[in-house]
Formats: sequence, structure tokens, C-alpha cells
Amino acid sequence: MSSDVRSPSPLGSARRVARFTAVMYKPHYLLYGILFVLALEGTAALVSQPDTPWRPGSATVLRIVVVAFVLLYLRMVDEQKDLDYDRVHNPDRPLVTGAVSAGELRAAMGVIAVGAIGASLGLSVSSAVAIAVVLAYGVFLWALERRSAAVRDDILLNLVVTYPVQLLVAAYVLVSASDTGEVAAGWQTAAVVAIFAAAFLQFEFARKTARERRPGEHLYSNRLGVAGSIAAILGFAVLAVAVELAVVRPWEYSGWRSMITWIPLALLSIPVYGEWRFLRSDEPDHPVLPAVGFVLALYVALIAQALLCTT
Repeated sequence: MSSDVRSPSPLGSARRVARFTAVMYKPHYLLYGILFVLALEGTAALVSQPDTPWRPGSATVLRIVVVAFVLLYLRMVDEQKDLDYDRVHNPDRPLVTGAVSAGELRAAMGVIAVGAIGASLGLSVSSAVAIAVVLAYGVFLWALERRSAAVRDDILLNLVVTYPVQLLVAAYVLVSASDTGEVAAGWQTAAVVAIFAAAFLQFEFARKTARERRPGEHLYSNRLGVAGSIAAILGFAVLAVAVELAVVRPWEYSGWRSMITWIPLALLSIPVYGEWRFLRSDEPDHPVLPAVGFVLALYVALIAQALLCTT
């Protein structure tokens, strides 16, 4: 056993939390957080005040930092609430192996919570309240799953209960951006959230779908069957693009701006390819890369639209 594992010192704990972060908070989580904030804020700006140029500013950067750390906080919550499941299905996870302790993760969560609320308070009081709600909901989910076997074991019920935390993160970005002037409040701004919800759910179903039923594993295909999971993946992808087209209205643009605003429709080819690949192969698990690619490509397209189509 390393001296770090034996050491109760704050430095030793910090090193273990840092190693946990390196293992469980991969660079693509950070990339997702950056693109998520930029795409959400930019799209809301485009549909709510298209006559005002949108450019990321210092407030946007601070929101990105807050969201990135809050995603790490939620990752830490997930590791603790999923500990019993991971002991069976993911025995190499740091919390399972003892590479980090639950107490150390909770201490780190406390530091992140104080920092996120404090930083958001620098944007607005509403921003601080919104991010506090996100943090509190994460802890609420942890307590709920400990008490409710149905929430722990029924993957669809679990999704209904846990997914709102993603909506709360989106609400934080929009409330904060409204307070700092990047977006205007209105139904168009609220509708933008549906784009991101559907795009993420497309990925969520793709990463938990397998060709064969696997009792005991948390897979949507165990409940819906392979065909049901595929229908959900494609359905959420189509929903994301349909809402995006409805609020952006690319037919109202002309020239090169029109071409840019129609890009999300072309991106549907990515999840379609993912399903074609899965159905034609004998891979046991649904491919995740097309689902990830669709989300990232959509976010990049939304950012480009916001930068180039606001005047």
C-alpha cells in the first residue's frame, strides 16, 4: 500500500482525489462542459435576441468553470450512490478499490460546492441560488436511491428521477446568462433546453444498450428490448433537431447563413449511421462513438450559428 493511501494528511487526501479525478473525470467530460455552456448560451442568444451579436465574455467563462466543477461534483455523487452496483460490475473503480475514500470525496464535494456558489454569486444572486439547487438535488438523489430499491433498480424510473439534474444545470446557465445580459428571457429561451435534453438522452440510451439481455445490469435494452432502445435513440436525435429547427427557423435566413443553420438536419446522419452499424454487426454493445459524435457535432454547429448568425 502506498504512503498516500495510509496518510490521513490533507495533502495525501488531495492527491487521492486528484487521481480519482484523473481516472473518473476524463478530458471529454471537460470538453462536454465547455461546449454545453457555449452552445446553450449561444443558441438562447440567437433565438431570443438575434439582433444583438453574441460573443462569449468573462461571465461565460465563469459559467464554464462552474459547470465543469459541478459535473465533477455530480460524478463524485454518482460514484458513492452506485458503490454497491460497482462492486459487482465495475470492481476497478477507485472508490471500490479503496484508492480514494468516501469521506475524501465528500470533503472535495464540500469544497466544490462552496466554490461554485461563491463564483456564481459574483454573477448574480439568482445564479448562486440556481447552482445551489443543482448541488442540493445531487445529494437528494443520493439519499433517495439509498432509501428506494425501485429507484435504484428500475432503470426507467431512475432516469425519470435523476435526469432533472441535467435540466437544472441548463437552467443555471440560462438564468445566469439572462442576469448578465447574454440572453433575453422568453419562451424561445426555455424551449432551447429541449434541444440539449434530447441530444443527451440520445447518448444516454446509446451507452446503455446491448444486443443481448443482461439480467442485473442497468441497461435500457433490458426493459425496452433492442428495437425499443434503437427507437428511443433515433427518436431523441430527431427531437433534438426538430426543436432546433423550430426555434432557429433556418428558412428565414439567406445565403451562407441559411447553409449554416441547416447543418443540424444533416447531422442526423450520424445517429442513423450508428444504428446501421449496430444492426449490421455482431458487436455485443451499442456503439457509443456515433452518439458522442452527434452531441459534439451538434454543439459545435450551434456555437457556429450563434457566432455567425447574430448581428
